[in-house]
Order: sequence, then C-alpha cells, then structure tokens
Amino acid sequence: MPEGHQSVEQQAISREFTFPGDSESIVAVRESVMTFIKENGANEGQEIDIFVALQEALANAALHGCQNDRAKTIRCWVEIDPSAFTLIIQDPGPGFDVAATTTADPSVNTTEHGRGICLMRSLMDDVSYRRGGSEVRLRKLRDFPRASS
Repeated sequence: MPEGHQSVEQQAISREFTFPGDSESIVAVRESVMTFIKENGANEGQEIDIFVALQEALANAALHGCQNDRAKTIRCWVEIDPSAFTLIIQDPGPGFDVAATTTADPSVNTTEHGRGICLMRSLMDDVSYRRGGSEVRLRKLRDFPRASS
C-alpha cells in the first residue's frame, strides 16, 4: 500500500447522523447509516445483523423516546475501527427501566414491548444503555478472514 494511505482495518472513522424524531424519518437515515457501514468494510452477514438491530433501535427512539414527534431530534453516531462497528442512538426521552429488560424469566410478557431489545441482543455482540435508557450502544465485532498457514 502506498505510504500515507491506511486501510479501514488500520484506522477508526466515524460519522454523526441527526434527524427528526418521527417514524417517517427512519428509512432515510437507516439507509444513510447502512451506506456508510457498507462503504467501510462490513461483510454481508454483518450488514444484515446491523441493519435489523439499527432498525429496531431507531424505531424505539422515534416511538418511545420522541413520541413520534418530528420536532424532537434523534442522534446516531457510527464509529468503525479495526475491531468493530459501533452505533450509538440517542433520543431526548426519559428512558426506561433497563434492569427490567435483562430478565431471563420466560414468564415475563414481551408481547407489548421488549422483543426488539432481545432481537438486538441476539444480533449484536454487545448492547448497552446509558442515560437511563435514552441512549443505546450497539457493537458488532468485525470478523476478518483468517490467514492460511
């Protein structure tokens, strides 16, 4: 590789996306985020997992955090570094009881809410919350082809 150039595997890059807090804005921002991720080295399996988890996180931010109010703002940061894709979605809402979503108790009813959180956790390598639940951090580890011996 020419001197002065670095591959995606050697450096971290990031971008911030800001958009209105209504559900109608989700598709356009999701597509912009996914284009950025695809352009920066995600493989097909990673793209699919990130797409589904991102969709769920954006929908939660719009519907629960912003109450589908276009006047409110959702922020999404994407950082791509040598080890992972990290997405942080933040809304201005009051958050939720994060501890209530960590139960493994099958008797907990997730028919109304909570299935999306389980879905995100199953697709991503790490899902964590800050700001009382109004910020979610999604992390998907990069998997590089192993060198043959």
